[in-house]
Amino acid sequence: MGLTTGPGGDVEVVERAGFPVNKGALCGKGRTAPAVLSSRVRLTEPLVRSHATGRLTPATWEEALDRIADGLSRTRAEHGADACGVFGGGGLTNEKAYALGKFARVALGTSQIDYNGRFCMSSAAAAGQRAFGLDRGLPFPLADIPRTGCVILVGSNLAETMPPALRYLTELRENGGTLIVVDPRRTRTAEQADLHLAPRPGTDLALALGLLHLIVAEGRTDDAFIEERTSGWEEARAAAMAHWPEHVERITGVAVPQLRDAVRLFCGPDAAMVLTARGPEQQSKGTDTVGAWINLCLATGRAGRPLSGYGCLTGQGNGQGGREHGQKADQLPGYRKLTDPAARAHVAGVWGVDPDALPGPGRSAYELLDALGGDIKSLLLMGSNPVVSAPRAAHVEERLRSLDFLAVADVVLSETAQLADVVLPVTQWAEETGTVTNLEGRVLLRRRAVSAPAGVRSDLDVLHGLAARLGHTKGFPTEPVEVFEELRRASAGGPADYSGISYERLREDGGEGVFWPCPADAEGNDDGARRGTPRLFLDRFATEDGRARFVPVVHRDAAEEPDAEYPVLLTTGRVLAQYQSGAQTRRVDELNSAAPGPFVELHPRLAARLGVEEDDPVAVVSRRGRAVAPARVTSAIRADTVFMPFHWPGEGRANTLTHPALDPVSRMPEFKVCAVRVERV
Repeated sequence: MGLTTGPGGDVEVVERAGFPVNKGALCGKGRTAPAVLSSRVRLTEPLVRSHATGRLTPATWEEALDRIADGLSRTRAEHGADACGVFGGGGLTNEKAYALGKFARVALGTSQIDYNGRFCMSSAAAAGQRAFGLDRGLPFPLADIPRTGCVILVGSNLAETMPPALRYLTELRENGGTLIVVDPRRTRTAEQADLHLAPRPGTDLALALGLLHLIVAEGRTDDAFIEERTSGWEEARAAAMAHWPEHVERITGVAVPQLRDAVRLFCGPDAAMVLTARGPEQQSKGTDTVGAWINLCLATGRAGRPLSGYGCLTGQGNGQGGREHGQKADQLPGYRKLTDPAARAHVAGVWGVDPDALPGPGRSAYELLDALGGDIKSLLLMGSNPVVSAPRAAHVEERLRSLDFLAVADVVLSETAQLADVVLPVTQWAEETGTVTNLEGRVLLRRRAVSAPAGVRSDLDVLHGLAARLGHTKGFPTEPVEVFEELRRASAGGPADYSGISYERLREDGGEGVFWPCPADAEGNDDGARRGTPRLFLDRFATEDGRARFVPVVHRDAAEEPDAEYPVLLTTGRVLAQYQSGAQTRRVDELNSAAPGPFVELHPRLAARLGVEEDDPVAVVSRRGRAVAPARVTSAIRADTVFMPFHWPGEGRANTLTHPALDPVSRMPEFKVCAVRVERV
């Protein structure tokens, strides 16, 4: 999209119909995004907590930065570098994510850095790494989706979370393809499906294994593809065969005839895809669940071929790029492993430091938040609102309050910022230049369109000022293009190689972007393929031997199953008019009118047992807390399940209830399933 200034001076959105991803289409959140640029709703001056009154009061930038540097320095001196934590966000540009990771490891010397993207697609990333040797949300452009024969969409409600992308599924069906939606709710997306499978929450893994069992039993495997391009099939096959259809029906609640219909629709055409989102991924077995769906693709030859493959859908502003360049606990720029000596040496050379001086991997996001006030005494937080978005949120809020020192850089005074000792007002999307990487791996240049209000600085300015106060007067430039040029060098030769991408290239051809990997030539020039690598794995997978790896997985229960005291399952998600923790969208009148607050979606049979009618207040209680919101009675949800959106704080905060059990590989918390009881208030 573009921006223009209206007659009254207000910023308005201008569609870019020629842009290849969304064709200019925007949802209400994108169309109303300029509202948050207003000084009426955002931070415009630093705030520091008064020692006398305990309240946040306006301060100068120098005072605020001095206070942060002093707090971090004092913690380091008294408790060591790892007592300082850094928590980033999936909305930060590539340049800011890169600079934040460098700041943590070089200026602070701490290993304790992670970001809220851990809560987004980390399970899919881990599964993709295991199977393909590389993770990129989609290994193909979105434009390929309408041209395939069948799509299985698992745990995604695109109609509300990514409305512009829904057109690809509509076009798929118009072209004669079929859509299968897997979701415990009959969402607006599921209503468009040729087949809707509504499994019990937490059983997606069993469902995928049951489908693979049928594919084997019905002789629908692609044996030539398995032989030529994969390894580990026999072990994965044996694991799947333990999940016969009737057994899977008992686990999932999906009838055997529906399982057979899904296999027929998926295996019938020459090409097909599986796309997953937070539903199967935000589970304590999310990596194995995604792995089971990948096994389904590999067994049928639906990977590494045109118009076929597995992909992960992500909706954060820079969910893909945000984890590629160093703000994730175990990664260095270029998607390099922090434990790889060669990777450490390369990045340390770019940064001008001794490789041995770089700290090792730190805690994952929830583990870092859980350690606040214990091992971690001070925290610098940028672009995240864990008071609303983290699992077991009341506990996380308590941990934040227990810190010796908390500094937050954000656009608005979020619920987390309200707890801080120092709050810094920073620029947002329209006020800064920088790159973002979308779910296709397409690197895009987002140019500054308007000036920020006086008193607001960029995150790069913040990191520059703090690094200087900590003794690092060089190495933290404030100009995004300078940071990106360093990022290019740091990523060169890594899995996410951006070395062949430059701001000049990104400005070309209408700003359509360049797909990574895009290495530079031998002389470091950016004259590689014009668009980088839009489609991965067509010749070989990114593993050492070029073969995709089957990973044997078996179904296991969720961390918390219903019992007599907590007999119902809770699942969480988003609504059309709000976004993530709602810190920004809840400040837009039009969006609040459409979605003013939380609710509890429950089936009529459950409502009748409780004596609850539409809009009656109900309490949802888990072992971690209690949330209260109005009832929405609908037959679009399973009778054993309730649904809550997670955008609101206060008594309707859904993440008060959610379970912090972690996937052993991805460290993803179990947002999508926990045991609760529902009470009439």
